[in-house]
Amino acid sequence: MRKIFIFIGSRANYASIKSALIQIKKNKKLKLFIVLGASAVIAKYGNLEKILKVDGFNIYKKIFFLLEGENPTTMAKSTGLGLIELTSVMEEIKPDIALTVGDRFETMATTLASAYMNIPLAHTMGGEVSGTIDESIRHAVTKFANIHFPASKQAAERILKLGENKKSIYHVGCPRLDLIKTMIKKEKITKFNKRIFKEGVGDFIDLQKPFLLISQHPVTTEYEKTAEHFLSTLKAIEKVGIQSIFLWPNADAGSGKIALKIRQWREGQKNIKSHFFKNLPAEDYLKLMDYTSCLVGNSSSGIRDAAYIGTPVVNIGTRQNGRERGPNVVDCKNNTLEIYDAIKFQLRKKKYKSNNIYGDGRSGKRIASVLANIKNLKTQKKIVF
Repeated sequence: MRKIFIFIGSRANYASIKSALIQIKKNKKLKLFIVLGASAVIAKYGNLEKILKVDGFNIYKKIFFLLEGENPTTMAKSTGLGLIELTSVMEEIKPDIALTVGDRFETMATTLASAYMNIPLAHTMGGEVSGTIDESIRHAVTKFANIHFPASKQAAERILKLGENKKSIYHVGCPRLDLIKTMIKKEKITKFNKRIFKEGVGDFIDLQKPFLLISQHPVTTEYEKTAEHFLSTLKAIEKVGIQSIFLWPNADAGSGKIALKIRQWREGQKNIKSHFFKNLPAEDYLKLMDYTSCLVGNSSSGIRDAAYIGTPVVNIGTRQNGRERGPNVVDCKNNTLEIYDAIKFQLRKKKYKSNNIYGDGRSGKRIASVLANIKNLKTQKKIVF
């Protein structure tokens, strides 16, 4: 059996690869090794261990390397510590292929460990364009990777332009969309409404009435303005004045500043019903995205998942600059009035037509099939002109 190593470092990381993990686990030619670490094992970011076990996955090992501070220095040091820890685990497992996701600092640690240990690397979501440090990390990982699983046609074309061998590029789509296709309609809204607010803190939100879903993360290249940017969002939400659900930011530099503003809002806000989640199973998040009147923030899920669902999105700032997007997205700057106007515009739109720019809901099966059947896999790379 071919051993497949995957490191999961955050809730978004897991949602972005879950469907592929399900298919890898089912495939008789493959043996899955899941290692959990970074923010995925930290309570304040939503410890994922319980969620993975409920989903039927065994965790080979947990590793701890995320430094407190949520600033550029701790982010860089966490990457270095991640490289050390991941190298030790890979030495134990001796995987045939390492699978890594996207563009986070943990992705870079996994990538470097694989490269120096001569372990072939498969990479999902390469070739995309965006803002912040993620852009640089994503393309760097592409140049290390031996197998490419881009989510869109344009992304596949960019990987080719980066000098990668056409035979190593598999346009599979985004695995996140597989979850939408299979799970978003499984539970009635009334039952979901009663269940979901047993988790998190804050007011009960009536999901059959208009509500905002807020998911905003720090932009590492604009670290010093993080609090100012999120305050602009909060002022716009207050001005709109409808019930709102807040999701905790990721562990990037600046997340502590956003978390502080969320706590201040929670303690001081009386005129708007609000509920707050540190962590949600991917399926529950997708259901909220399906029911919300508007997703507000700068999460890539507003670009990817929301296009397929048809969710109206207000995308704020530079974090998703350059990503392919559907007509469901309205972009605006970190300015209270612009955000307010964009939200009001989207509230009038209701729902958009589903757009499959990032896939058709069968990505996981394609990824597992490639990993199981690919031949003549070599770690040595050459640029293709």
